[in-house]
This record gives sequence, structure tokens and C-alpha cells, in this order.
Amino acid sequence: MDKSPEEQKVKKKIGQLQNRQKILLNKKRSEEHRARTHRLIGRGAILEGIFPAVVNMEGEEVKAFLIALSRLPGARELAERTPKNEGEK
Repeated sequence: MDKSPEEQKVKKKIGQLQNRQKILLNKKRSEEHRARTHRLIGRGAILEGIFPAVVNMEGEEVKAFLIALSRLPGARELAERTPKNEGEK
């Protein structure tokens, strides 16, 4: 059973829109991934700049080091007082 030209046209348009949606979702994911990577690189550079010893540590060692720092007296209060962004004072 052949479909009418109008029905074929509508199905083609639906397919095009679905493809466009996939393209946009992939682009969004890619941009989010790029932004996250940029953040992680920046934060890693800051961490290494302040604590040069972490350069030679493995991931789990860095994690343990940061957990130990977070448990020092006053660490929580200091983190809460530190502005998240310098422009938000």
C-alpha cells in the first residue's frame, strides 16, 4: 500500500526534525564536556600550583590528600566564608 505524497512529506519532515534534535543534543553534550574539561584543567593547575607535591600523586592519593585537608580544624568554616566567585561579594 503506497503512502500518499502528503504522508511521505510529513514523515520526511519528522525524520529531519529528529535528526536535527540529535545534532543539537550532541552539540550540547559536547559543549558541556568541553566546559567540564576546561574547569578540571584549571582547578588541577591551581591545585598543583598551591601543592606541588600532588603532581606526583595518583588520583586516589590526591583524593585522600584533599579529604585530609577538608578535615583540618576550621576548613569547613573557611570554605563557607570564601566567595564562590570574586564578582559576587
